[in-house]
Amino acid sequence: MSNNIIQLLPDVVANQIAAGEVIQRPASAVKELLENAVDAEATQVQLLLKEGGKQLIQVIDNGKGMNDSDARLCFERHATSKLRDINDLFSLRTKGFRGEALASIASVAQVEMKTCAKGAEIGCSILNEACEIIEQTACQTPVGTNIAVKNLFYNVPARRNFLKSNQVELRHCLDEFQRVALAHPGLGFSVYHNGNLLFQLNPGNLKQRVVQLFGQTYKTKLIDVKEETNICNIFGFIGTPESTKKSRGEQFFFVNDRFIKSSYLHHAVMQNYASLMPADSYPLYVLFIEVDPARIDINVHPTKQEIKFEDERIIYTFLNSATKRALNNFSLTPSLDFEQDSTFTKMDGFKSTPDYARLNTIDASSHYFRPAPTGNGIGMPPRDWQQLFAGLERQVELSNQNPEGSNTLASNTSFFEEESDAPMETTQLMQLHQRYIIVPIKQGVLWVDQQAAHERILYERYLLQMQGQEQEVPQQQQLFPVSIEFSASDAVFVNDLLGDFHKLGFDLQPFGQNTFAIHALPAGFQLAGREKQVVEELLTELKGELLPKEERARGLAKILARKQAIPAGTPLASAMMQQLVDELFACETPYVSPSGQLTFVQLGMEEIGKWFKRIKD
Repeated sequence: MSNNIIQLLPDVVANQIAAGEVIQRPASAVKELLENAVDAEATQVQLLLKEGGKQLIQVIDNGKGMNDSDARLCFERHATSKLRDINDLFSLRTKGFRGEALASIASVAQVEMKTCAKGAEIGCSILNEACEIIEQTACQTPVGTNIAVKNLFYNVPARRNFLKSNQVELRHCLDEFQRVALAHPGLGFSVYHNGNLLFQLNPGNLKQRVVQLFGQTYKTKLIDVKEETNICNIFGFIGTPESTKKSRGEQFFFVNDRFIKSSYLHHAVMQNYASLMPADSYPLYVLFIEVDPARIDINVHPTKQEIKFEDERIIYTFLNSATKRALNNFSLTPSLDFEQDSTFTKMDGFKSTPDYARLNTIDASSHYFRPAPTGNGIGMPPRDWQQLFAGLERQVELSNQNPEGSNTLASNTSFFEEESDAPMETTQLMQLHQRYIIVPIKQGVLWVDQQAAHERILYERYLLQMQGQEQEVPQQQQLFPVSIEFSASDAVFVNDLLGDFHKLGFDLQPFGQNTFAIHALPAGFQLAGREKQVVEELLTELKGELLPKEERARGLAKILARKQAIPAGTPLASAMMQQLVDELFACETPYVSPSGQLTFVQLGMEEIGKWFKRIKD
C-alpha cells in the first residue's frame, strides 16, 4: 500500500476545477465559444440560447472548421491552435490561447459538435459528456463549426443552483455577445433566445455597430475619438453629455480587440465629463487601444479581462487627452445651475413665486397628493408613534371611515394641537429652505423631510396598485403616442415588466422589433415632454439593481416614487403641507423613505428648553 501523500488528480476532477475558474455561468461559455468562432476566421456567427443559456448554448460559424483529429483533440486540456512556443505569448493577436475552454465546458455539460474543414467533402460529429467522448461519427455538415452546449452544470447541482433567473443569465450572455460584436464590426452576427430573434447585425463599421446594438438614438450622439502616437493608437466613440444614462452598462475598452475592464482608464475618460453631466450619470464610450503585444501582459486573469500595461500612466495620459480633445472639438459648454435663494418663511408668503400658481392648481386627486389607504400590510407595523401626537388616533379613524373622500383632505381636524378638535386653520406649519416642513406637536416639534416623506407615501401607494389592492389607476391618453427604441437585451427586459407598468397606469405596448409605444400615462403625472426619458431611466435603474423577478415590483415602485416625489426646493402651500404630513402618518412605515432615509425627526420640549436655560449669576 502506497504511503504517498501527493497524487495526480484525475482528468475529470482537474477539468472541473478549471471549469470553476473559466466557466462560472452560461455567459462564460458564450464568451469562449464566440471567441473561438472569431479566431476561426468566421464571417457569420449565430448564437442560439434557451432558458438564459442554462438549457442550450449553441454557436454556429462559417469559419475554417477542423478535421477529425483536431475535433477530438480540442477537448483535451492545454490543447490550442494559438500557441507553438513561449515566444508566441508575447505576440498574441488571437482571443483564446489557454487551451482549457472546451475541456472546461465539456466537464460540466453535454456537448455536441459538428465541424467540417475547408476543402473537405465530409465532416465529423462528436458527442462529449463530462470530459468523455461518447461518440464520434462522420456526418454531412457545412464548412465551419456548430457546437451545442446542453444542460450546463447538469453534473454539478450545487453550481447550477447558484445560477440566477433566466432573465438575469440572459442579460449576462448578451453582455458577452455585445463585447465580441463591438470588437468585430466587420462580422455578421445573429442571436436567438427561445426561438425569438434578438439581434441581426450586418457587417459594417464601428459606428453602425454601436447604433445596431444600442439603438438609433445614438446615431447623432456619438463623438469621434482618434489619437495616434508612437506608443499606442486610440480610436472609437464617446457619447454626448445629453445621452448619458444612470447606469454604466454601455462603456467598453478594447485592447488589441480584446475587451478589458480598467477603473484606472475609466477615470481618464470620466474626468473630462465631470462638469458636463450630473454626478450620478454615465456616458457611452466604445474605445479601442492598439498597442504592441509585447508591452502588455494578458495572462493575469482566467477570463483575460484584466491586463497589465508596461506603463499604464502613459496610456492614461493619451486616453485622457484624446477624449478631452474630442469633447472640445464638439464645442460643448456646461450649463450652469444656480441655486435659488432659500429662506425660512411661512408658505403663505410664497404667493409671488413663479411656481406658486402652478402648485396651487394641483388638487388632492393629483399625483402629488392623494390619501393612501391604511392597513395595507406593507413593511413593519408602526410602533408607539401614536403617543407622539394628540388626537392622531381620531385622524386615522376618520380617514378610514371616509374612503370615498379621497379627493379632499382626510379630515378637518388636526393632531398637531393639544386639543384634538382644533380647526386645521389654526395649525402653524412652516417650510424651512423649501426642504423641511416644521410641524408643532404637543411634545415639541417635528422636522419632516418633504421629499423623503413623499417618497414613502408614493412607494406604498404604488405597491398597492401593483398588488391589485387599490382601485385601477386612471390614465391620461396620449394624443400622439411616444415611441421608445431599446436595445434587444433591454427589449426582453421591458416585455417582462409590461404587466407591472400597466398596473401603475402606463399603457406601454410593443411597436415593432425592440420598439415600444407609450399610449397612456397615469393621470396627474408631471411628465409632459419627459415620457420617454422617465421610462428609459426607470428601466435603466431597475436593470442596474439586478433584482429577481419577484422583487421587481418593489424595485419599480421604489424608483418611480423617488422620481415622482416632490423635490427639495419646491414651495408648498399650507394645505399641501398639511396633507403631506397626514398621509405620511397614515403609512404603514412612516419613519423612513424606501431607500432608508429618515422622513422626520422629533425635537422634544425638554431638549429645546435646555438650549434656553438661564445661566445663574
